[in-house]
Amino acid sequence: MNTTVLRVGDMNSSNHDPLVAVRGLKKHFAVRSGVFARVHGWIKAVDDVSFDIDVGETLALVGESGCGKTTLGRAVLRLIEPSAGVVTVCGRDIGALNFTQLREFRRKLQIIFQDPYSSLNPRISVGGIVGESIRVHEGASQPEAQRRVDELLERVGLDASFRRRFPHELSGGQRQRVGIARALALGPEFVVCDEAVSALDVSVQAQILNLLSELQRDAGLAYLFISHDLNVVRQIADRVAVMYLGKLVECAGVERVFSTPMHPYTQSLIDANPIPDPSYPPTTTILEGEVPSALNPPTGCPFHTRCPQAMDHCRTTLPLATVTETGHTVACHLYAQS
Repeated sequence: MNTTVLRVGDMNSSNHDPLVAVRGLKKHFAVRSGVFARVHGWIKAVDDVSFDIDVGETLALVGESGCGKTTLGRAVLRLIEPSAGVVTVCGRDIGALNFTQLREFRRKLQIIFQDPYSSLNPRISVGGIVGESIRVHEGASQPEAQRRVDELLERVGLDASFRRRFPHELSGGQRQRVGIARALALGPEFVVCDEAVSALDVSVQAQILNLLSELQRDAGLAYLFISHDLNVVRQIADRVAVMYLGKLVECAGVERVFSTPMHPYTQSLIDANPIPDPSYPPTTTILEGEVPSALNPPTGCPFHTRCPQAMDHCRTTLPLATVTETGHTVACHLYAQS
């Protein structure tokens, strides 16, 4: 296999500019203690992450709980301020925007939150929740905002009469549809879907996934789809990025990741994914050990403490991203040496 060793962040080889370009993104949280709240450590939730997302593309972000997926998604949107790195959307560095500029630019960036029960204000009607951004950002009159809300509700499969209801009167699937309508209210170009279907039952999951795919076809939306459910990822994603302990360890097209996973961590995740077929052989690879603390991550490769194929230099040297001729990116010494 012919490979080229690149530093993480040099992974875009396309001939056009991506819609979203993330380079060297970091988010470190200070750990304070004592009377004077002095900093005695840093939690490296996101540590030097880079990726691209094209117009109309879905990049799925997968990994174990606590690996930094949600923090990454929010840092990309500047819902939390990154510690370092550059995020450009539509060619603009959103980290360089001041408050007024960012407020105006936010109509291009939206998020669908994980929990449809806590992400909606229980004291505001559905019409108020969906229509708030239309009134704030576009200064629409009450009749115009109501008309737009009715159109959005119908677009996500809800009757216009739902605008009079409150969140406690809705099912989980209906609440998530309201969350999607709110995210679409300003015609965004990029949406972060943070575990958008994890709190829903299987039948409602299918409805929401079909809705997201339909909206993507109609409006050309780009998604960063954060999930731990590999079956859902395989259905909706174009590419998959695998995250471990704040770092991306593998990225490739969805079918390539599932058919020929390269990184040992990705292989373990796929082996652990349940397959509803009694004739399918049981999993033989079991990932042992616990995820190390992001407060004190291991030296070298972050996965070496649990990797069954770890070598001596894995404990001391951080692997660079290796890109194959097929565009499969992996950060592992097993391939950097080939």
